[in-house]
Amino acid sequence: MFKTKIIVTALLAVAFTPFYSFSQQGPKKIRTIIVDAGHGGKDGGAHGAYEGGLNSWEKDITLDISNKLVDDLRQALPDVKVVPTRTTDIYQSPPEKANIANANKGDLFICIHADAVGLKQGRRQIGSHIEIVHSVYYVGKGKRRKKMIKSKNVTVPTYEYYKIGCPQQGTSVWIFAAHKTNDKLKAIMNNEDFDIGEGSDSSYNSIDFSDPANRTLALIYAKRFQDRSIKLASLVNDEIATTDRPALGTNQRQKGIWVLQATNMPAILIETGFITNHDDERYLNSDKGQQELAYCITRAIKRYKEMMENPKPTANVQADTSKP
Repeated sequence: MFKTKIIVTALLAVAFTPFYSFSQQGPKKIRTIIVDAGHGGKDGGAHGAYEGGLNSWEKDITLDISNKLVDDLRQALPDVKVVPTRTTDIYQSPPEKANIANANKGDLFICIHADAVGLKQGRRQIGSHIEIVHSVYYVGKGKRRKKMIKSKNVTVPTYEYYKIGCPQQGTSVWIFAAHKTNDKLKAIMNNEDFDIGEGSDSSYNSIDFSDPANRTLALIYAKRFQDRSIKLASLVNDEIATTDRPALGTNQRQKGIWVLQATNMPAILIETGFITNHDDERYLNSDKGQQELAYCITRAIKRYKEMMENPKPTANVQADTSKP
């Protein structure tokens, strides 16, 4: 009960701070989108190392798709700044990626990955070979008992071992887990340029988060980012569902996804397909597959931007199957 009173008091305090008034100045414009190609450089990510696979690496697939996505977004949304975290095969740690997003004051963070599962091992006989087998026996009794070894050649099978491609297919979309909200809060609170209100001027950018009211406001923004991340993730999943690919829905990973928690904006991670699946790996490595995924994500972002900037509570926006 005491805890509830504290929260209510803090919320009332927020309602009467100057910062709160800025949230009433209309919907926030989507001005900057960050596109992150997962992994890179020494971090190859998942590997298509199964029999009959293309032996491809996740870092290359994510870079190809991200580059196409950046081009599509710039063409479809010329008034929006699109910032890729990388355009070549370089290594960036998750903190570096998050810093790029936060430094550019992104309004959306789109992270491109490829999924994978642990592969089962198979074996098959490819011939036979001769092995020497030793057997032990004894002769004599008592003190005269002696240990003897007999050797003989036997024919045994020769096996070949290999990895079996997985049956899992499809594209999934991930958001930062609800129980990781504190991590998102830290990203907001540690960002000196955190825009406390939509449409506020720079004089309100440096906020003292030791103040309970301001901390509560940061929690409100963390929750808002969570809601908007879910909305964008759902739109991406809807667009994937218009293709022949399995759309695996919106998901939260229990252990969290560091780069999504550390970005001061709505953020999603798209597992474009399973690099350990025969058909998915070929799709992800094809120009057609990469472009289709880029189109789907671009269409979803266009729909999200329209919904955020021109809210229509009763509107029922359908998936757009046309090219962006």
